[in-house]
Amino acid sequence: MGSARLTAAVLLLSLVAWSNLPAQVETPVAARDASLNAGAFGLGLFASPAGGIGLSFRHHLPGRLSYQITGGVVKSSDHISYSVGGEVQFTLVRAQEHRIYAAGATGYYYSGPPEGNDMEAPWRLGLGIGGELAVGGGFTLMGDLLFTYFSDGSLYPFPAVGAFYYFD
Repeated sequence: MGSARLTAAVLLLSLVAWSNLPAQVETPVAARDASLNAGAFGLGLFASPAGGIGLSFRHHLPGRLSYQITGGVVKSSDHISYSVGGEVQFTLVRAQEHRIYAAGATGYYYSGPPEGNDMEAPWRLGLGIGGELAVGGGFTLMGDLLFTYFSDGSLYPFPAVGAFYYFD
């Protein structure tokens, strides 16, 4: 049963990769130039075991490179949890409504009393692949599958999800 799922996943990824996909993610401006020479900015929410959890800023540079910075904090009287991270994306396939990219991420996670971090592996580094889908009006949904290395030496594949609004 496991090899059938793997075969289906490889087949689906191959179909998407070999289709004719010439443009970039949608922005709210109707006359937006979809060429690689145009950049875009986005704000949204992102959750990743490698690249941070919280409010996220994303910048698509002219060309195929994008980066995002993410951070969030939750605090009570005797406990604090926060993360800060970043992700770099290299676009492999682009279309008007979606794109596929290679991604690398890193982040630091803290959870515990203000005096010390209770997390055994607060530093993380992830590498993998992701995709983004334009849902209309400048809004996109995205997801990554990153192989995440934890500072305690463990390595696991984890998903990441986000929702962004793009503006000029």
